[in-house]
Amino acid sequence: MRAYLDHAATTPVLPQVVPTVAAELAEVGNPSSLHSSGRAARRRVEEHRERLAAALRARPSEVVFTGSGTEADNLAVKGLFWARRAEDRRRRRVLVSAVEHHAVLDAAAWLGESQDALVELLPVDSVGRLDLDALDAALARDPEQVALVSVMWANNEVGTTQPVTEVVARAHAAGVPVHTDAVQAVGALPVDFGASGVDALTVSGHKLGGPAGAAALLVRPELAVTPLLHGGGQERDVRSGTLDAAGIAGLAVAVQVAVAEQPHRHARVSGLRAELVAAVHAAVPDVVVHGDPDPDGRLPGVANLGFPGCEADALLMLLDAGGVDCSTGSACSSGVAEPSHVLLAMGRDETEATSALRFSLGWTSTGADVAALADVLPDAVARARVAGRLSLRGA
Repeated sequence: MRAYLDHAATTPVLPQVVPTVAAELAEVGNPSSLHSSGRAARRRVEEHRERLAAALRARPSEVVFTGSGTEADNLAVKGLFWARRAEDRRRRRVLVSAVEHHAVLDAAAWLGESQDALVELLPVDSVGRLDLDALDAALARDPEQVALVSVMWANNEVGTTQPVTEVVARAHAAGVPVHTDAVQAVGALPVDFGASGVDALTVSGHKLGGPAGAAALLVRPELAVTPLLHGGGQERDVRSGTLDAAGIAGLAVAVQVAVAEQPHRHARVSGLRAELVAAVHAAVPDVVVHGDPDPDGRLPGVANLGFPGCEADALLMLLDAGGVDCSTGSACSSGVAEPSHVLLAMGRDETEATSALRFSLGWTSTGADVAALADVLPDAVARARVAGRLSLRGA
């Protein structure tokens, strides 16, 4: 039995979701069709839209279904930029935190490369939290030129939460809309779209027990968003494409269940994370814990740990061979490991940024998973350090 410690990448489907999706797959009808089967499909889609909206304290009219969190982030960043630029050509500046998911960072970078945007990365402190003074300074400098601000609710690599309400207050005072990627937060933390004040919010099904390929962008109806896709005009002309009724059903049920169970899950998973960090400390005394040390300032189930003298990729594969699934804190492109942009933004050097692993717990995690990691970790770290020393000698 493997120990699955990569819930931040994807988490197992909730048992309540499977029969819901299966039942919808057995139905026929395009929700955009006008005949009886189509209208019945549309009715079910709208019921699930209402269910998702209620769970996140939003209005049904604010829910735009997409095919992934990446699509929702791109729709928010590009769509808001294009719409705001169309209203006022001076609005070229895009403000994003330096620790955003690549779905936001790369979308913003593309706007800078091909759409005449001026992309500004907002710095974070040593635990990965946004520097609000830097945000204030950026907004004070020609605020009429700022198209949008995008700051994630909680970081996917180190788990640090961001001061979303403070960001909203500052941005709105300057007349600037705010998008937040809440993919990691929904189901792990209390998320209230209405109370948060954000103008757009991303949620993804497979991060909280729903199916992959189903996600949503919550966006204020009064906020103009230029679509990425053109076609049938579904989702209030913001996201064309035939609606995936089965995926939407699974997404809505997963959000509803995850939000309802969030307080209990938070307490249980936080306890498991504490056990995991203590077990790793006992096995590897010089381990480095990245992110906010305060439990109130981070996700309950994410532990980003640095192992001095180890290459994270090598350690990951050794743990994988020992039956433990986790992830690196770095992004790989064409097989070449790169330092984690999150850890670099937090002030870590390249060596530290390439020696970190992320262990993330979820609704199926147990103490047995932690024990399995503790059992195989000492040997894996020892072997990874030997390999690292040999690599240095050969360099």
